Amino acid sequence: MGAKKNPNAVALGKLGGTARASSLTKAERSSIAKKAAAARNKKLSAAERSRIAKLAVKAREQKRRAIRKGELT
Repeated sequence: MGAKKNPNAVALGKLGGTARASSLTKAERSSIAKKAAAARNKKLSAAERSRIAKLAVKAREQKRRAIRKGELT
């Protein structure tokens, strides 16, 4: 069984992350996000990355169709 986290410590940790993010430039945040995405992708097989990419394309196309029909603004 996992140990329960102290809710006060969790709240303080969230404040620290927010403060750090607000002090970074857009380019720095983007760089950190790209590095994180690369680390996540490294864990996936080529087939799994391809499956996820196809799902993303499908979702994007559905959104475009909805916008054209006036369902989304």
